[in-house]
Amino acid sequence: MTVSPTPQNVRPPLTILLAAPRGFCAGVDRAIQIVEQALNKWGAPVYVRHEIVHNAHVVRRLEDMGAVFVEELDDCPNDRPVVFSAHGVPKAIPAEARRRDMIYVDATCPLVSKVHAEAGRHAKNGMHILLIGHEGHPEVVGTMGQLDPGTMTLIETVADAEAFQPDDPARLAYVTQTTLSVDDTAGIVATLRRRFPNLAEPRKDDICYATTNRQEAVKAFAERADLVLVIGAANSSNSVRLKEVAERSGAGAAQLIASADDIDWSWFDGVSVLGLTAGASAPETLVQGVIAACRARFDVRVEEVVTAQEDVVFRVPRVLEGA
Repeated sequence: MTVSPTPQNVRPPLTILLAAPRGFCAGVDRAIQIVEQALNKWGAPVYVRHEIVHNAHVVRRLEDMGAVFVEELDDCPNDRPVVFSAHGVPKAIPAEARRRDMIYVDATCPLVSKVHAEAGRHAKNGMHILLIGHEGHPEVVGTMGQLDPGTMTLIETVADAEAFQPDDPARLAYVTQTTLSVDDTAGIVATLRRRFPNLAEPRKDDICYATTNRQEAVKAFAERADLVLVIGAANSSNSVRLKEVAERSGAGAAQLIASADDIDWSWFDGVSVLGLTAGASAPETLVQGVIAACRARFDVRVEEVVTAQEDVVFRVPRVLEGA
């Protein structure tokens, strides 16, 4: 019996496990709307201090609409509006904008603002505050900049938590960056609780709902996936954490990509099940672009893995309502 050869145009099968939730969170969506509505209200150019969110595709689209991204307030003229990024800024920044009589709109995510308020409340009560987060991240810079120097200590690792020596162990509180690994943070908090039984804690977990939900979605399919692709920027904390979560949760391999253009197709050797997700600042168009690129090479079946439903919406500042 003669066996016919496999036609060259037959594509190998690929199952894509598509995380839900994925992509934009309410804070990112609000921040983008703020820039868009500021352009509608005041016209171009509107200046934005720091990337509004950590995604180059989002930034380029807003630049095409007339936004100008700068790193410092000194780079902004007094006579044009400026928007502060979703990550939050030190309190000295809006104070300087007011001194210069500038129009400014604060796009800080309300969940980051909640952390700022918690830290301020603890400081008024005479507590020393431990901020769990990553040094140099804009959100950490903004949170530490809410209080006077020396009021807050950054804790990045379990080792930091073990080594910290407070002046008064009975007067400590902690807050966290909103985009951390849930599991890593739990280990740091457990160490602090063991060492400081009187440690004051947030009324509600500071790690935002979107970060938690996206990590849980990856955990739900990681063991089934030969490869997990996380769409997001290398400087996006929540996206980097998603890659780490995939690796720790049993995925065969995990890669962080900015878009389908970054895929090395040799990664797919021996891959029959792909896990796919996107960080909270990555638009859905990038997800669909990866799926389309896979369809061009594989016989694709998409299976959405739903672990939570999100219906959170944050309103834009009143100054922009109706814009």
